Amino acid sequence: MRKLFFTIIALLTLAVMPAMAAEKSFSGNVVADEGAWCWFADPRAIEFVSKDGTMQRTFIGYIDRHGSVKATQVDRVAGTTEEVMVRSWFQPDDHNNPAFLVLPDERIMIIYSRHTDEPCFYYRISKKSGDITMLGEEKVLKTSFNTTYPNPYILSDDPNHIYMCWRGTNWHPTVARMTMPDKDDNIRFDWGPHQMVQSSGARPYAKYISNGKDKIYVAYTTGHPDNEYPNWLYCNVFDINTRQLSDMKGNILSTVGVPQVRRTEEYLKAHPYAVVDHPSDSRDWIWNMAFDGKGNPVIGMTHISKDKHAHSYYYAKWTGAGWQKTFIADGGGHFHQSPETENCYSGGMAIDRNDPSVVYCSVPVNGVYEILKYKMSDDAKQVISSEAVTHDSKKNNARPYVVQGGSLYWMNGDYYFWIVNTRYPLGYPTSIMSAEPLPKQKKAPKGQKSFTHDFNYDEASFGGSLFTWQGITVSVNKESLRLSITIDGKTYESQNKFATADSWATDDRATTDGKWYRPVVPQHAKLTITRQGNVITLLRDGVIDLRIIHE
Repeated sequence: MRKLFFTIIALLTLAVMPAMAAEKSFSGNVVADEGAWCWFADPRAIEFVSKDGTMQRTFIGYIDRHGSVKATQVDRVAGTTEEVMVRSWFQPDDHNNPAFLVLPDERIMIIYSRHTDEPCFYYRISKKSGDITMLGEEKVLKTSFNTTYPNPYILSDDPNHIYMCWRGTNWHPTVARMTMPDKDDNIRFDWGPHQMVQSSGARPYAKYISNGKDKIYVAYTTGHPDNEYPNWLYCNVFDINTRQLSDMKGNILSTVGVPQVRRTEEYLKAHPYAVVDHPSDSRDWIWNMAFDGKGNPVIGMTHISKDKHAHSYYYAKWTGAGWQKTFIADGGGHFHQSPETENCYSGGMAIDRNDPSVVYCSVPVNGVYEILKYKMSDDAKQVISSEAVTHDSKKNNARPYVVQGGSLYWMNGDYYFWIVNTRYPLGYPTSIMSAEPLPKQKKAPKGQKSFTHDFNYDEASFGGSLFTWQGITVSVNKESLRLSITIDGKTYESQNKFATADSWATDDRATTDGKWYRPVVPQHAKLTITRQGNVITLLRDGVIDLRIIHE
């Protein structure tokens, strides 16, 4: 059946090739020249529409290989696109992409953490509703175990708290409840953190999705597919009111406690509705979750062969009676340029939460990974159509992500490793791409004036005033390495160091080790100051580093 499917797809592809050959290649529209993400911290991009309908914006988060956590703000009403520095000089690791949360007052919280290196999260909250171009100070939320992959939620049954899931306690799925920000934007845990499950594997990998009301669904593996063969996939439901974990039939597995999850026939027999897939000959991994039209979860997952060279994409749907699994596409093998490591890294897949019958997959086509769009039948038992999103690409397209209520995004470019180090000094030199063009401002807004200063590093004279323009002085503090703006005797300091994490490519470093490495001041940078009325913006190489309103 699979051979027949691929034969039909091949014939359809040949039929459209002459038409596609007449077009130039398409690898997407550039969102960010430098950026990457892993697929476990979410939402990595969101659509925002203000309650009064005056604002419609998209926020897209990522981290570049220089250790800069960044975000792009797309204003659909004003027709502008701006890139923002959320945090510079961070661990240069693609696991550290930020997640977004819209707070009740419509301000935007951006939360991120280092990859297993610290027992804490970092977050910044926008000063204005729906506008991340002006962020408050960076805050730290301490935990008991090292953290990775934040997934924050606000649920209608408890609208005065934030629930968050992540990989934390004992490297396992973890849940906690947090207070809303106080007047100083401080947040604290007021319940938890609690480990959700205890697997027989060392590192279960989890994806989460909320019904927006009272439940968070968590689907997770026995462990990392590199270490587990076979690797099973499970799905449980966490109820915020009872604080219980149940299987898909509502059978209670635990109350705040830690249910033991096993990859055994005995466990499968005892908890058949807690297990999504229990292969005997493959390594399962999970990519994302969505809800179908009836509110039942669907899961995008991969089967990876024992030797890790063959990856297949599957669509798992909860029918109410059990999990129905449907083959979607052959994903090839690992998508990146380093065959000696991470051979379980598929190109990636994403179920469209706006239309869960649509699945985007990164598949090999003529030696390059392209994004294809697959359409499932109404009963999700077969693929009924496929079409190319990207084609004739020069570089790989991977890790697609569909914004709920919005567009499709993905990574494009070479990829060597998930962290920048001496063995892989290039790390992940990828770009973030969009299926549709982003608005670009063709000229400066009326009344805006600007000045650009070419900064060239000179260690002997580094520090102090860099330049003055129209009564505005831009300086850098030699000790803190922070840029600042001084106007009318008042100084506004950036939250970011004027530095990169590029020393981690040259200093001896393996992977995650809990250390902070020396900041590197860039040898060259373009510093631009703009002023429009009382709004003053300092940009570093076109990225907003500091925006203030000077009264």
